[in-house]
Parts: sequence; structure tokens; C-alpha cells
Amino acid sequence: MITAQFLSDVTDYVDGRIAKVVLNGTVEITSFIVKEAPDRTVILQYIIPVADVSLVELIELRDDSGAILSSNPVEIPITSDTRMLQTVEIKEVMT
Repeated sequence: MITAQFLSDVTDYVDGRIAKVVLNGTVEITSFIVKEAPDRTVILQYIIPVADVSLVELIELRDDSGAILSSNPVEIPITSDTRMLQTVEIKEVMT
């Protein structure tokens, strides 16, 4: 079993690694309304500007060097500036 403290440390590490969100491989978002890591969950809130994208088909979380940390195919139509809430849950999985 992984200790609660270690899971909290991993959450802080993941939060520290996420530097930007990249939409559809080209639109970079580096300004967050909220970026925090309470209770083993990284919470990201950011604005998707309609001027930059009308359909989000891929959401990537990247680090400072541009390395992909997470990649999620989606289909989200954007008809106005949209506030996005994205979470990353850190948990132990037993198999």
C-alpha cells in the first residue's frame, strides 16, 4: 500500500511538471485561472478562446520543454470563450 504522504508528494510533482495545455497540437495555453493540487487531485481551470479554436479534438498537458505528459482525444465544440475545468487524479490502483 502506498502511503498518503507519498501520494501527496506525487500530486505536488505532477502539478509542478504541468506548464501548459496544448489544444489540437498547436494552441498553447499557459495562463491558468486555477492551478492547484488539493487532496491528490491536480485542478486546472483555463479559458479556451473561440478566436483560436472552434473545435477541440486533442488536449495535451505538457511540461516546460514541450514534452507531452498527458494526451486526450476529445470532441468539444467551442462557440464562445469557454472556461475549461480539467482534473488529474493521483491514486493507487490495485490489480
